[in-house]
Amino acid sequence: MLKENLMMLRNIHGFSQEQIAEKINISRQAYAKWESGATVPDIEKCSLLAKVYGVTVDSLIKDEQVEGIGTVPPAPAGKSLWGTVTVNDRGQIVIPKAARDKYDLSAGSRLIVVGDETGIALVPAETFEAGMRRVMEYASLDANRNE
Repeated sequence: MLKENLMMLRNIHGFSQEQIAEKINISRQAYAKWESGATVPDIEKCSLLAKVYGVTVDSLIKDEQVEGIGTVPPAPAGKSLWGTVTVNDRGQIVIPKAARDKYDLSAGSRLIVVGDETGIALVPAETFEAGMRRVMEYASLDANRNE
C-alpha cells in the first residue's frame, strides 16, 4: 500500500528519492526504506509527503483498487476515481455507488453533462446552475459599472 503509493507518486511527479528526501528533511536512505517497505514514516512525515504530492494522508496510506483498472495512484486531494462504466445500447451508464453516495444522487437527480477535448464530466445541476447565476450576477454588475 504505502510503499507502492510512494513509488508511484514519486515517479508520476518526476522526483528522485533524493529530491523527496530533501523536501521533507530526511536522508535518501530513509526514504528508500519507506519505498522498499523496510520501515514506514511517522504521521508527521506522512503529512509532509501528502503535501508534497498533493494528496490526503488517508489516500497516501491506502491501496486504491478501481474496477476495470486495478491499482491506481492516490488521486489529488479533492479528486476521486471510481472506475469504469459501460455505455449500453441506449446510451445509458450506471454511476458507481460510491459516487452516488458522495454526491447524494438518487433516482430523479439532475446532472449537467459537460466536456472538453479530453472527455466528459457530470455536474449536479444545482451546483452548475448556482455557478451560472453567480457568473450572470457578476456580468450584470460589471456591465452596470461600465455604463
